[in-house]
Amino acid sequence: MIPSHEPHAVPGTERGMMVVVVGPSGAGKDTLMALAARHFRGRHDVHFVRRVITREHDAGGEDHLAVSDQGFVSMEQAGSFSVWWEAHGLKYGIPAEISVSLAAGNLVVANGSRSALHRFQAVFPRLKVINVTARADVLATRLEARGRETHEDIMARLARGPLTVRGNYDVVDLDNSGSLEEGERRMVEVLTDCLAEVG
Repeated sequence: MIPSHEPHAVPGTERGMMVVVVGPSGAGKDTLMALAARHFRGRHDVHFVRRVITREHDAGGEDHLAVSDQGFVSMEQAGSFSVWWEAHGLKYGIPAEISVSLAAGNLVVANGSRSALHRFQAVFPRLKVINVTARADVLATRLEARGRETHEDIMARLARGPLTVRGNYDVVDLDNSGSLEEGERRMVEVLTDCLAEVG
């Protein structure tokens, strides 16, 4: 079992900005992050985090470092994560070395979870949250296309899952109900604004 402890602020990271992208399944946050990473490729001041996750590397979705449960525990005990959390039976970790990039005044972008935002806030002095959402009918269509759940299960999940971020965070809402091009343009705009804040 992973020992429970509260995260604490990382000294020296206040120069840069930590951006955490959150959103419900089907909102398209993974896709928008991949497109934004391609757009900013080659820039030394924008860093997209490769998460450590206890799932197979070829399980689909984002490019991540796959580890076993025991491997994750060992990494956590060694101080390898700045933030980690559990969701849907998996463990997720943000590598501690991102503090170097933040200390250099860079923008660091990570795929996160609304349930873990308090952990990010405790660690990173400058935190921005991008909440990727979409209309309920769009979410339902995208989730049905995955074929993992029945229509009834999807509608029940959407009915009980709020699309907003609760808590005292600096949040930018990004509606990704439209075309992929529109979503990419908006994501790039938000991150460009974040860069201007850091600069």
